[in-house]
Amino acid sequence: MTVFFCAKCGAELTADLVELSAVPEVSDCGRGPDKQTRLAPSTVPRGHYAMDPEPWGAPFTRPTGEPRPRDPRRLLMPPELTDWISAGPRNTAIVHPDDVPDPRLLDQGGPHRGCCGPLGTGGRNMACECGVLVATLAADCMGPRELHLDPVRVYAFDAKGAER
Repeated sequence: MTVFFCAKCGAELTADLVELSAVPEVSDCGRGPDKQTRLAPSTVPRGHYAMDPEPWGAPFTRPTGEPRPRDPRRLLMPPELTDWISAGPRNTAIVHPDDVPDPRLLDQGGPHRGCCGPLGTGGRNMACECGVLVATLAADCMGPRELHLDPVRVYAFDAKGAER
């Protein structure tokens, strides 16, 4: 079991979460919104987290070399960033958005907002109660529904009290 905290003020951001061995696979066919909630399914189930070893989120860069294969977790990109790839942080902890109830979403209008929520392309958009931007929420109905905790602004302790 692991709990995540704000690195600036020490506020507890999550309850105890169980680590998954890998980021869960997501199929393209399961990516549409739920008809009742209009939310895409979360990549990570409630009560769990997964470490994402790949770059994720802003900033973005033009790809070099061969195009990457279609990834169901790929972010929906604003028109000016279509086909760009992430050069964002590696080793973000992905949690279910409902497992971090207190941080507040900063309004990200314009090209970084989809029809039903933030695309996650504008960089960190979730603030701790102390005001530090600690995570990036991607929650539009047709993209991945994930909350990525910033590896620099968040730290974790396991149930034994050891820093992770």
